[in-house]
Parts: sequence; structure tokens; C-alpha cells
Amino acid sequence: MSKPGRISYFFIAATLVLAGWLHLATPFVAALFAYFALTKLDFMKGRAKWLAVVLFVILVAGVAYGLGYFINQAVEALPRIADKAIPAIIQWAREHSVELPFTDYDSLKDLAVDTARSQAQYIGRFANFARGATAEFVLLIVGCIVAISLFLHPQFELDGEARAVPNNLYLASCEEISKRFRAFYASFAMVMGAQIGISAINTMLTTIFVVVAGFPYAVVVIGITFLCGLVPVIGNLISNSLVVGIGFTLSPRMALIALVFLVVVHKLEYFLNSKIIGGRIRSPVWLTLLGLILGEKLMGIPGMVLAPVVLNYLRTEASKIEVKDGK
Repeated sequence: MSKPGRISYFFIAATLVLAGWLHLATPFVAALFAYFALTKLDFMKGRAKWLAVVLFVILVAGVAYGLGYFINQAVEALPRIADKAIPAIIQWAREHSVELPFTDYDSLKDLAVDTARSQAQYIGRFANFARGATAEFVLLIVGCIVAISLFLHPQFELDGEARAVPNNLYLASCEEISKRFRAFYASFAMVMGAQIGISAINTMLTTIFVVVAGFPYAVVVIGITFLCGLVPVIGNLISNSLVVGIGFTLSPRMALIALVFLVVVHKLEYFLNSKIIGGRIRSPVWLTLLGLILGEKLMGIPGMVLAPVVLNYLRTEASKIEVKDGK
């Protein structure tokens, strides 16, 4: 491997390490998502990039408004859901002599209700972030600005000055670094594009179910289902628990129906994964879970989003390196 190639691999590894160490995962993920959206909105294929930027700004404004509305609904609904669902689950377990891994039902109820309320308060604090009152909101804006800048001017150098050495280390390293980031973005676009598609289909089916079944708090269920669907494996567990919990507020029979529906939907997701993603991503479940755990510990929720992307990127880059004579 050439020296510029080694420098490029070190550069992208340092970028990921610094993003976690300096708590810059939020703008990093925001920049990736923003660039992904810009490329999808570039209907003129580079001939009118400013049009894509204008459409992107409008899209971000619409998403921010919708997210603010959803958060306000969630802050009000989650404590009420906990107050109704947890006692219903405990009562059902008592009536059917179901052995739960708990001995004190009342303390379990209080703990779960308090936990749900604390999470609702956390979501409320996130709502303040979205209103521009915190540094997180500023970092999101910075990530979007970086993405727009890269979209409009992707070059490393903007001047055309003559160089003392035409094939110099700086230029060669810049070219290799560009290749590394293009490969990383391609991995992100493939993984997250497929994940967004699957999450959208899952959300659409869940929306039909909750509307037909007459579930309360439909806005909260739909919003959490889509957002959690962007996080592989664990996201589905969170959204499924919410749907089944709300089902218990109606009746144990409705909770069972909801559980059966979710099982059917996730069986469909296996088919969708094979069709949408195909054979391009071959990470086993245990490796994905390990990546999610490490990502959450290092970067929080942005790390969980990046975990399958990084796994796929490592596999892609390692597949390009030839090993000779078993060395």
C-alpha cells in the first residue's frame, strides 16, 4: 500500500475516533443525512445544485415543524400510556399466574411509571434543543452547513496555483482521502437508504393497524415507529414494546393481536431486507448487536446509527485489500 493510501486510512480512522471523543457524532451524522438528502433532491444531476439546496431547506423546515409537534404530543402521552399500560399488564399477570422476574408488583409499577416520565422529560429537553436553545441544535445546523458546502464545492483545493512538485504527497493524500470518504458515504447511503425504506414501509403498515384497531395516541405510535426504525434491531424492540403496551390499555386480547401483527410485519421485514438490501450487507446479528452496543457507549444514539454503516464500510474496504501468500 502506498504512503498516501496509509495516510488516508489513518485520516478516516482518526475522524471516527475524534467524532466520538470530542462528542461530535451529532454534526457528523447530521452532515451525512443532509448530504444524502441533497443528492436525492438534486433532480437536475448537478446542473442546478442551488435548487436542491432550496428544496433541502424547505424539507428541513417541514421536518423540524413535524418533529416539534410529535415531541409535544409524546411528552403529554407517554406518562399517560405508562399509567394505564403497566397496571393492566401487572393485573393480567396476576390473573393468569404468570411468573414474572419481579416479586414486588407495586414497586415495579412505580419504577416503570417514573422511568417513563423521566424519559418523557428527556424528550421534553430534546424539544428545547430543537427550538434552538442548546448547543445540540447548533451542531445540527453546523452539520447541515458542512453538507451543503461539500455538495456545492466538493474539491479539497479551490485555487489553481502551480505546484513545485506536480505529484506531491499532499495532492496524492487528498485524492486517497477523497476515495475513503466516498466509500464511507456509499456505505452510509446504502445502509441508511435501505433502512429508511424499510422503516417507512413498517411505519405505513403500523399506521394502518393502529387506525383500524382504534389505538389511542396514534401520532406518538407512528412517530416513534419511524424514528426507532432507523436504528437496527433495538429500534424495533422499543417501538414494538410501545405498541403492545398501548394494546394492553385497551384489553389483553388487543395486546395479543398487536403482538401477532408485529411478528407478521417483522417476518415481512426479513423479505424486504433481502430484496432492498440484497446480498450487499452480510453482517451477522451478533456482530450488529455488538456494534450497536459499542456505538451507543462511544457516541450515544448517533453511534447506534453509524454502527452498521461502519461495519459495512470496514467489510468493503477490507475486501479491496489483497492478501498474498497468506500474509
